[in-house]
Amino acid sequence: MACRGCGCSCGPGHLNEDNARFLLLAALILLYLLGGAAVFSALELAHERQAKQRWEERLANFSRRHNLSREELRGFLRHYEEATEAGVRVDNTRPRWDFTGAFYFVGTVVSTIGFGMTTPATVGGKIFLIFYGLIGCASTILFFNLFLERLITVIAYTMKSCRQQQLRRRRALPQESLKSVGKCEVGGLAGWKPSVYYVMLILCTASLLISCCASAMYTSIEGWSYFDSLYFCFVAFSTIGFGDLVSSQNAQYERQGLYRFANFVFILMGVCCIYSLFNVISILIKQSVNWILRKMDVGCCQQCPRALPRPQRNAVMPGSVQNPCSISIETDGVMESDTDGRRPSGEMISMKDFLAANKVSPATLQKQLSEMANGCPHQAGTLPWDNEFSGGVGAFAIMNNRLAETSGDR
Repeated sequence: MACRGCGCSCGPGHLNEDNARFLLLAALILLYLLGGAAVFSALELAHERQAKQRWEERLANFSRRHNLSREELRGFLRHYEEATEAGVRVDNTRPRWDFTGAFYFVGTVVSTIGFGMTTPATVGGKIFLIFYGLIGCASTILFFNLFLERLITVIAYTMKSCRQQQLRRRRALPQESLKSVGKCEVGGLAGWKPSVYYVMLILCTASLLISCCASAMYTSIEGWSYFDSLYFCFVAFSTIGFGDLVSSQNAQYERQGLYRFANFVFILMGVCCIYSLFNVISILIKQSVNWILRKMDVGCCQQCPRALPRPQRNAVMPGSVQNPCSISIETDGVMESDTDGRRPSGEMISMKDFLAANKVSPATLQKQLSEMANGCPHQAGTLPWDNEFSGGVGAFAIMNNRLAETSGDR
């Protein structure tokens, strides 16, 4: 892995930081999968063997009692499984593919839950599902991202308002200072970002509250235990969708229309909250991966003669911004002869060399200077040379732009 502080290569492959993060995260996920497989195998394998033994005993007793061969009985059971997969419900008279059942099915498709209780059996239905799922899943993911953006905006605005109220009560800042800070913020959120930990706590509380309310409804209407209802809520809201427990599958319910509407609302709200929570947790996982990489890099660079990089001169320093409405550009116009050898001592640096040294395009520099003139600096977390996990679109970009990471991974 190539060291950041020195130009040497401390290992084979000459990996840069992005590739190192990707490989480290892939290795951690693989270890996570292996550990999960070991735990579930230890918990479930004995129960599976006991269930198989009981089934074999019941099958043998039924075969002797009714004078049927094992082959005939197994063939009949295979026919029953085929009828169940085709959507035939032998336990009640409600069809799976009526309009309400089909609406429930398409909801599980576009939300990527996919319980598996109802699946298309015809060739036309399977072909239509491919094209329907492409547009539906993409649209739903876009909706989840827009929901996440607005949810984070509301949380950030609420937390910022509470913070300003605390400052007013404590008289830590005068009223004029608070107004001046508010003027330089775009939409009231550009100068301050909420901590990712507080946002995670709020989303955990909201998800738990929705799950508890939904579980109380499922326990009373579906007849499940409260623990099974909580288990169903997590499986459904996280879009895992095993299909062992599926709501709204009985033929008749008391207040059926109201229950189906409440079921739809709970699933929609739960999926949105859990989706947002997953993206916040991904920020914490990113910080952990960066921390591991820094520890590995420090251990590697202890053997190198130049462990610490020398600070660049004439650079826009994102970490040096103290006042949210001020920014400093350290350009003294000279470069010493021992910095990098490009200019003799005392000679003025050109704009071309300045841009090359800072790896910033003229358009980006112009934007930063314009924001300085307007009193609102570009935020440090959105600078183009921020060498962390970065994404221009999607949920991860929303989280990086709206939340403040306070674990010190920069």
